[in-house]
Amino acid sequence: MEDHSLPAPDTSLSLTEYVLDLAIGQEFPDVETCRRRLKNIALVQHFDLRIVKSDRSRFIAKCSKEGCPWRVHVAKCPGVPTFTVRTLHGEHTCEGVLNLHHQQASVGWVARSVEARVRDNPRYKPKEILQDIRDQHGVAVSYMQAWRGKERSMAALHGTFEEGYRLLPAYCEQIRKTNPGSIASVFAIGQENCFHRLFISYRASIYGFIHACRPLLELDRAHLKGKYLGSLLCAAAVDADDALFPLAIAIVDVESDENWMWFMSELRKLLGVSTDNMPRLTILSERQRGVVEAVETHFPSAFHGFCLRYVSENFRDTFKNAKLVNIFWNAVYALTAVEFDSKIAEMAEISQDVIPWFQHFPPQLWAVAYFEGVRYGHFTLGVTELLYNWALECHELPIVQMMEHIRHQLSSWYNDRRDMGMRWASILVPSAEKRVLEAMADARCYQVLRANEVEFEIVSTERTNIVDIQTRVCSCRRWHIYGLPCAHAAAALMSCGHNVHLFAEPWFTVASYRESYSQMINPIPDKSLWKEPSEGTEGGSANVDITIRPPKTRRPPGRPKKKVLRVENFKRPKRVVQCGRCHMLGHSQKKCTLPS
Repeated sequence: MEDHSLPAPDTSLSLTEYVLDLAIGQEFPDVETCRRRLKNIALVQHFDLRIVKSDRSRFIAKCSKEGCPWRVHVAKCPGVPTFTVRTLHGEHTCEGVLNLHHQQASVGWVARSVEARVRDNPRYKPKEILQDIRDQHGVAVSYMQAWRGKERSMAALHGTFEEGYRLLPAYCEQIRKTNPGSIASVFAIGQENCFHRLFISYRASIYGFIHACRPLLELDRAHLKGKYLGSLLCAAAVDADDALFPLAIAIVDVESDENWMWFMSELRKLLGVSTDNMPRLTILSERQRGVVEAVETHFPSAFHGFCLRYVSENFRDTFKNAKLVNIFWNAVYALTAVEFDSKIAEMAEISQDVIPWFQHFPPQLWAVAYFEGVRYGHFTLGVTELLYNWALECHELPIVQMMEHIRHQLSSWYNDRRDMGMRWASILVPSAEKRVLEAMADARCYQVLRANEVEFEIVSTERTNIVDIQTRVCSCRRWHIYGLPCAHAAAALMSCGHNVHLFAEPWFTVASYRESYSQMINPIPDKSLWKEPSEGTEGGSANVDITIRPPKTRRPPGRPKKKVLRVENFKRPKRVVQCGRCHMLGHSQKKCTLPS
């Protein structure tokens, strides 16, 4: 018999690209394939299909229009699972479907049609789906059909949200098995074992932070907008080249003071005795009440400062005065207390309301001149944008797939940065190298007076600074604040033949960068190989047999509001130009229209 069987349809193609002619003797592997193929034919040829009979041995369908002769009879072949077309009347006498709405465009059909696109892009929107289906297939589906079709496709590809929570204990066990030394634990709450908390930190991240990153941590969170809501917490360090270095990630059912206290407790246990051997830790956050209490409890010796972006946005929104904001930024980066206080006095002359504001946001918690911790020039939370992107990319994925997406991204970063670090031949990483070379260039205009073996007096037209190359301190404070030799220090070091690059803090060296990414984040086996939890078993957080159910919090109906974080919000604002003639903002004296 001639083989008239069709290949399985590729759902990434338009229906019009299928070979859709039927022939007597044509074979299908099963009745479901036959049913789907006939529905596709009906959609392309714009007629409604009416199923007369469908069971294990036969499938009979005809055109739904009264009097139209189109009819097909497909029957099971004896002794084999395949079905073959027995009878076929292939001509239509009806006008078919005259509008874009089609009975065969079901939610299941939509799900199969978009599966390839959803696999590549989980953020494929329902409105994009319905437009693409209309353009490609000439069929109109409703927004709800598109939404449900995507949900069904996501469940087929990634599993359900409920399955994700159920797999968490096995997933944590796999992380601990494949990445020895990593921490992965999940906690449930209540008699129903509802999800409460998840904490993950890979050994590669722990090793890199302890051995090679500067003693600086950022803390922030992002709210998840998936079916069961929750919050994503993160503690991140900064590598030698100023790139973000995530250390620990947690998902909690709700952001609360209690959950922040738990997160910082896990972070403290993760670092263990290593914090005693590290330089004094500096922590940056938005200093919410729960975070402040958690840091004071578990890291009592750490310097805990404000994120500078958070402080500056509050100042800008409070006063809405461009001139005040400009002076505020000059105060922020003032290196000495005298310079800072002069800027405060300048602001107070414009508005006395700045005084109580500075009492609410004490300069000791953010100003360069007063903050006691060392931030190495890192003043804002880079982790905020990272968490926002993760929440946006993953909010439609079950929790295990969300953590896998994050693991894949971390693993990719480690591999790329490890390769990049091996290509560098300098002492310092490129960003630090650039700043040191700029300092050396500026140093050539200074006069150097040597007081003794280690102390130097650096004279310029502006002021005189004292440099001690043994303690690595300059009276301008820039060397201490940024961790790299300032221009005064460079002048002193060059005058006695020292290599300026060797006097940068070790956190900025290529060797430290390579050490940060020296460990691997290993892959995790497919979930089909994990140990499945058994129903009804009680156990603690480390028990693989515990069955974890979704949290009680669920996303409310309706479209969630999106907060857009623009890239420019993460940068220092541009300097406001003030005219020297009319003292108005926004133009220079050269462009002033007032007569001189």
